[in-house]
Amino acid sequence: MRLVEGEDGTAWLETGLTAAEEEISRVLVVASVEEGALRDVTGLSVEAFAPDGTSVARYDMTDAGGETAMVLAELYRRAGGWKFRAVGQGYLDGLEGLATDHGVDVAAGPPAPEHTPAAAPLDTAVPAPARIPVQPPPAAQPAPAPVPFQPPVQASVPAAPDAPIPAPPPVPDWTFGAVFEPHTRSGPGNDVITVEGLPPGPVVVELAVDSDGYTGLWPLNRFNKEGSSLVNSTQRNFRGRVLTLVPGNGRLRLKLRADGPWQMRVLPLAAARRLTEDRLECEGPDVLLHTGGTADAAFHYRGTDNFIIHLYELAEHDDPTSLPDRGRSAVNEIGRRRETVPLPEGPLIVHLQRADGPWRARLKDLRPHSGRPHGGGVAKVSEPRGAQGRLRRGRR
Repeated sequence: MRLVEGEDGTAWLETGLTAAEEEISRVLVVASVEEGALRDVTGLSVEAFAPDGTSVARYDMTDAGGETAMVLAELYRRAGGWKFRAVGQGYLDGLEGLATDHGVDVAAGPPAPEHTPAAAPLDTAVPAPARIPVQPPPAAQPAPAPVPFQPPVQASVPAAPDAPIPAPPPVPDWTFGAVFEPHTRSGPGNDVITVEGLPPGPVVVELAVDSDGYTGLWPLNRFNKEGSSLVNSTQRNFRGRVLTLVPGNGRLRLKLRADGPWQMRVLPLAAARRLTEDRLECEGPDVLLHTGGTADAAFHYRGTDNFIIHLYELAEHDDPTSLPDRGRSAVNEIGRRRETVPLPEGPLIVHLQRADGPWRARLKDLRPHSGRPHGGGVAKVSEPRGAQGRLRRGRR
């Protein structure tokens, strides 16, 4: 392999993957800054090219923050060949933190066994040799079109994962949003899922995927445009719950990228887990409810990737078909964390938006509720409407 400086700040990594020793299973493409942070770098991207110059895959880094080093992408062995995956895993403590996280003794020592970083991958085969530039996008020409995701060929596809996550019964004193029977669907891989006849407002989407590849989930609007990602994970056998909104027409559409069989359930918000003084042990993103008085929520996150928590205060919110305009960010960290989050009085939604790993939580110093009136509609029961109450699936 050879690193070559190009024009306009482009760096080319020329690789001969077929000649790589068998014990080499991954090649990381890393960027770092000596001053400032990666958010100060404009047009940061990584792109893979075949030997004939054809663009194979591209990843534009648009959400860098205070990190000073980042794994932009990786080449990894799979099924006798090599594949490219965009990663975007940042480190606030620079190259030293990045190297340590991958098992390298900074003083001296070879890399340790494989570590899987958080990723927003674009998974596709890469011929060898390949060269990968880290460069700002060209001014005169548009960026190459992204390579369509291709799921792996499977000899047999199970109908769905085993029962993923049992849904808890509705919280008895939770009155924000409508109550309805869960809607369930399963499939073998990439799909677009449509749920009709839902009451408008916030709902919980529970997803379980049996795979060691990438899992992504996005809401689609009425123009079939993707909204902000609900799931963006390379966690093996992904399990988790996320919060999304059903539009006013009662038609929820979700785009799923799943490298394996999956099962999905759409649940009422009242069926989310409740935060109490008892310890709650879970894994993956989740939606939690708080109905008591002021309290401190203690979290212990044992994952290695992003841990992000948003709070939605409903005390002054009178419309059960929507959420407050902006959720309050309570935690936004990377790696193992112990965090204590002060909570206001309920009703409150605690959304663990990113948690690709195990975590536990419990309430401390819980105070009685003041009893002051709060907004929100009284829960109602929505009955299925014949064919409108069924799920439909469409191929992309």
